[in-house]
Amino acid sequence: MKLSYEKAMSELQEIVNGLESEAIGMDELSAKVKRAADLLQHCKSKLQETQEEVNKVFSDPTEKTD
Repeated sequence: MKLSYEKAMSELQEIVNGLESEAIGMDELSAKVKRAADLLQHCKSKLQETQEEVNKVFSDPTEKTD
């Protein structure tokens, strides 16, 4: 299953909320921080892909994409 941008952002928000409310114990902290880093990279990649697609559309309006 591919992780959508929206689901990644939602999971990131859950991690942040847990950190802010101190609901995440010290034993979980390292794993949550690593997961958050992975999610951030995923979101960054998705944004870059989208930006490239949008740029292609505007650079050649006659080009059709699927």
